[in-house]
Amino acid sequence: MKKTGDDYFDSEEFRSILNNYEESAKSGHSVYMDADDLADIADYYHFTGDDSQASEVIEYALSLYPNATLPNVFKAREALTTGDIDSAREYIEQIENKDDLEYHYMQAELLIAQDMVEEADNNLRQYLKTLPPDEYQDFIMDVANIYFDYGLSGKAYEWMMRSKGDDSKDFKELMAHTLFGLGKYKDSERLFNELLDKDPYSKNYWNALSNAQYMNEDFSGAVTSSEYAIAIDPQDPISVINKANALIRLGNYEEAIHYYDRYAEIASPDEFSLFNKGGCLSNLNRHEEALTVLQQALEISPRDSQLLPQIYQELAFCCSSLKRLDEALHYIDETRTLECDHIEMLVLKGHILLENGQNERAEQVFKNAIIRSNNDPNIILRIIVSLYDNKYVKAAYEMFQKFFSMVVNDQFDQGYSYMALCCNDLGYKEEFLMYLRLAVERNPSEARLVLGHLFPEDMAAKEYYHYMYQKLRK
Repeated sequence: MKKTGDDYFDSEEFRSILNNYEESAKSGHSVYMDADDLADIADYYHFTGDDSQASEVIEYALSLYPNATLPNVFKAREALTTGDIDSAREYIEQIENKDDLEYHYMQAELLIAQDMVEEADNNLRQYLKTLPPDEYQDFIMDVANIYFDYGLSGKAYEWMMRSKGDDSKDFKELMAHTLFGLGKYKDSERLFNELLDKDPYSKNYWNALSNAQYMNEDFSGAVTSSEYAIAIDPQDPISVINKANALIRLGNYEEAIHYYDRYAEIASPDEFSLFNKGGCLSNLNRHEEALTVLQQALEISPRDSQLLPQIYQELAFCCSSLKRLDEALHYIDETRTLECDHIEMLVLKGHILLENGQNERAEQVFKNAIIRSNNDPNIILRIIVSLYDNKYVKAAYEMFQKFFSMVVNDQFDQGYSYMALCCNDLGYKEEFLMYLRLAVERNPSEARLVLGHLFPEDMAAKEYYHYMYQKLRK
């Protein structure tokens, strides 16, 4: 039994229960265990990805204890994950002890799964009033966990704020995850660091910290944190994929490929890891290899995968780079029936036509995209960037001049980095410095992404202007 990172599953108490069950199962003897213990074993198997074993255990538990709480809770939650509301309701009603907290939690989950969040919240608030004071804090934590599990971080935070003060590890961990869900990545990072001060060998905390750093664009920090997690458990797929994803953002494509391959050895490769590996290969101009990997991603990707449009898009880029225009356009056309930004796909089609010397066709497609977007500045910007990427630098520069005179809204902060690139390529030093300053002031993330190759690797975007000003004045 390997370490899971879960305190209870890794405890000696649970290990003993699991060993007793598995030894009895191996010997073919009947296993007479408490219903709650059997439910915990099923949870463990589900947690470790062995759903067939989990199902076997829970069915056995229900055969022994058809009205027990936790086995029916397990089956009800399983039904809710597949959208089977009626089956979930049946399992909940099979619970004999209607005073059990788990019964009330499942009633709330049933409502939440039907988008009746306020009804669920009202019921939970009413039930909270009936609890003795010594059960108050545990109830708050349980409810907050339920909301967090359903992706309702705002509600989870709202319930946690009802706490009368809790400095426990569990509370702090849930708060850290909730803050992450609310997009408060710096606050989340701070709490995970505090948790790691107390428990430096928790791979789950290191992985969570890595995710917070990644979202806060501290990609070097994300790599370092994932490395600590890997050191604790070299076979942990989450740690490995976290490192691979952060390496991409640092432009370390070769090393990222190594970790995507390592992920494939540990876990079954999925469309996400294959898509990202294909992107790495494309960035290294290894387009034939990228095409093979991306086609693998396409083969295993469900038709309702949100990643599917991006896979088709990357396949189109690869084919275009290999001058296989018809194939590239075929992959763009495949997105017509998918849920995606079809105007963005028109821009991509125009880009591919331009890349393959079909300038007149590209112009018509770009015009169509602008008309269909009602002159959306984001679409116009992408078209100008396409011109730049296809080496029409002077044309991109001239379009940018018109573009910036058209976009007077101070809230539109994109494009200045690309205009700075145009000016730099054309040798317009004064304009280059002017747009560089605007880029780092208005959109440092874009500046880092677009202009970072012109500066020392570890330099912060806010330092770009001063560095370049001094360099050009020498």
